[in-house]
Amino acid sequence: MTQKHKIQLFEDKKVRTVWDDQEEKWYFSIVDVCGVLTESDNPQVYWRVLKNRLKKEGNETVTNCNALKMLAPDGKMRFTDVADMEQLFRLIQSIPSKKAEPFKEWMAEVAAKRIDQMQDPELNFEQAYEDYRRLGYSDKWINQRLRSIEVRKELTDEWDRAGVKDGQQYASLTDIITRGWSGKTTRQYKQYKGLKKESLRDNMTNIELALNTLAEASATEISKAKNPRGFKQSAEVARKGGEIAGDARKKLERQIGHSVVTKDKALDYLPPADRWGALPEEEDE
Repeated sequence: MTQKHKIQLFEDKKVRTVWDDQEEKWYFSIVDVCGVLTESDNPQVYWRVLKNRLKKEGNETVTNCNALKMLAPDGKMRFTDVADMEQLFRLIQSIPSKKAEPFKEWMAEVAAKRIDQMQDPELNFEQAYEDYRRLGYSDKWINQRLRSIEVRKELTDEWDRAGVKDGQQYASLTDIITRGWSGKTTRQYKQYKGLKKESLRDNMTNIELALNTLAEASATEISKAKNPRGFKQSAEVARKGGEIAGDARKKLERQIGHSVVTKDKALDYLPPADRWGALPEEEDE
């Protein structure tokens, strides 16, 4: 399934969620939900005890719960128990809490908002803007980042039209473009910045993001003009798009006297309490 990770906020508490594009449903971290409802200092232990009790009672909801990798507070992707909305509604009945009803209403709002976003793509940008603001990014950076998302979508639409397959071929073309302007593959770029599962684009500086957007926009326009077919022809277009931005980078660096491809990353400038909210994206690979 295609997963979109997202930190949701209930009051001032963070709840890790994953949107499954195939099933069109949210999955919620059960430990996070236990933390919200019980205000326990150790929600992991609370869930472990509750889970064992429900299993002994033959509770099918617990048996059917899945485990997905989610971003842990230490910055690593770790498996954690998750539940969809239907399962979570049943589990909440086993957790005595005055917040149970408000939390159920919140979950319904989360689901309704996602449906609205699917019908009106503009709402996705509004939500993304709010999310980046919450994480501490500047308005200037956010506007540029949202523009880069739009440009990326135009490029992948061109790849679809050319018959390029999503997945590994997308990743290969992305590597060609990234290497063309920065001199590094996506993986090398992440390693250079000290990133693991975090999004590369979410950790680019303003100038890095601008050059990456120029490279992808150039590849898109060349693709429209040349009308490539298949991966091989699209790879040549990607190379040319990356080179255009690469030439711009080299000219700028000659003027300023230093490289604009930097180890700096957004996480270095965000408040420590917000770093958990910086989530990995599928589009980097």
